[in-house]
Amino acid sequence: MAEDTVAQIIVNSLYNAGVRYVFGVPGAKIDAIFDCLEDHPEIKLIVARHEQNAAFMAAALGRITGTPGVCIATSGPGASNLATGLVTANTECDPVVALIGSVPRAMQLHRTHQSMKALDILGPTSKMAVSIDVEDQAAEVILNAFRTTSSSPKGTAVISIPIDVSKNKSKILPFQSQAFLPPKYGTAPTSHLDEVISMIQNAKLPVLFLGLRASAPRVVDEVRKLLSKFPLPTVETFQSAGAISKELVHVFYGRVGLFRNQCGDKLLAKSDLILSVGYDPVEYDASAWNPKGDGRIVHIDVTAADYGVAYRPILELVGSIAENVAYISKHLQHIPEASISDMCQSLREEYLSWQELPDVKRSSGLVHPLHFITVLQSLVSKDTTVCVDVGSVYIYFMRYFFAYEPRRLLCSNGQQTLGVGLPWAIGASLAQQPPCSEKVVSVSGDGGFMFSSQEMSTAVQQGCNITHFIWNDEHFNMVEFQEVMKYNRSSGVKLGGVDFVKFAESFGAKGFRISDSSQVESVLKEALAHKGVSLVDVAIDYSGNLELAKTIAQDQWN
Repeated sequence: MAEDTVAQIIVNSLYNAGVRYVFGVPGAKIDAIFDCLEDHPEIKLIVARHEQNAAFMAAALGRITGTPGVCIATSGPGASNLATGLVTANTECDPVVALIGSVPRAMQLHRTHQSMKALDILGPTSKMAVSIDVEDQAAEVILNAFRTTSSSPKGTAVISIPIDVSKNKSKILPFQSQAFLPPKYGTAPTSHLDEVISMIQNAKLPVLFLGLRASAPRVVDEVRKLLSKFPLPTVETFQSAGAISKELVHVFYGRVGLFRNQCGDKLLAKSDLILSVGYDPVEYDASAWNPKGDGRIVHIDVTAADYGVAYRPILELVGSIAENVAYISKHLQHIPEASISDMCQSLREEYLSWQELPDVKRSSGLVHPLHFITVLQSLVSKDTTVCVDVGSVYIYFMRYFFAYEPRRLLCSNGQQTLGVGLPWAIGASLAQQPPCSEKVVSVSGDGGFMFSSQEMSTAVQQGCNITHFIWNDEHFNMVEFQEVMKYNRSSGVKLGGVDFVKFAESFGAKGFRISDSSQVESVLKEALAHKGVSLVDVAIDYSGNLELAKTIAQDQWN
């Protein structure tokens, strides 16, 4: 009977699961896996400069493609460095499988080099955390990890591999590709679907509320078909950005999350029937948009509702989101004329009113965020992936940057983790077909950039086509304005001291600087036209942030 080493079984299992990239940092306890990856003709190993960033890259790949991303680290600090990346992915429903090395089984209860209860640390960051303690477990554990991460709600799995196990052999070989496919779901009961259709037809202002699971390609297709036939007023959360196409923008009333009293919030408050599609409260607590808990909500998701005081659906359609939306679209006869009502028209005008502000067309001085966003919007296509780091930059982009395709405007809206921007851009660039063929944009503040700036080396080495913009005010600005609002002063937020142009050039990237608003358009055009990795240091004007902060819900602050 055929047999193979556990390391080889693991690598071949990854291939059968559809994995084509593995992101990680090597080490002695996991080197058997690295050695096998070196010989695999169709899995490319991407060596990151920090394990946390390897997890970010894997998460971006998982979010964009739907196939779990894979990251790999050695024992001890290598494993613990994965924690932030994994909890970010798990919270935000990005499928990731993490492989970590471990000391030999006989040494696990001893105080020895790099011995650590890694699963105790990483267990809370994942849906599943297990160790392959018996060689014949390997194929099954890998299979179950992928099925777990791919099942809704998607998330992360951690697999610990003792070094002696990885080098031993097993006769239980990898499962075939078909086994790794997640289960398919059908529609909810027909009686429930028909009841929802009746509710929509009898409502005065039914509203479609799209959450993060509404960004899945099949769901987006069905939502667009529904809206093409029946123009229901629609609101997105940040992570469903792009579900509404440019052709359907007339039904779009903005995104909700982080801010209070946005047009989308007002529309939800006025609605007498909210169709909640793929909504996850980790993005935007129901208490923020349904504070009295009296909204009439229909929950349409692949998972049961996270029922609570502020989220009490009158009906749940649990099953395939796409199939349930398709059924509604097929059998719905009519909707009220809400989309052309005076109230809806007024909200649409309010939502778009910022485009007429003088700062949008500022021609001199420090760069205003709205000016930058407007120019960038004009220079990228609807298919350009834009990865937004956390910080004040995230506030502006998620409120004002338009996205017309799903999973093209990425943000960390669950954990609000600093440093995701550049690693996500690397994952997004590699996810393209062919890899690194189109420009990817990432943006961060100067504080967030320094959390993962070393990965510029990875981006250059892998031939990525990325332009990274730094909104530079030499402060942790998102924290600064919160402190000023609370204490009338700031503390511990001053940064500075980095020449980002020279920093970029030291890695082999192209560096640019924008010191005045008059330079924005010309520099953006040049940087975006550069084939390869470029960085643009933007002198940003955050003087209006205290006023902006008044609209932000305090429980959403970072």
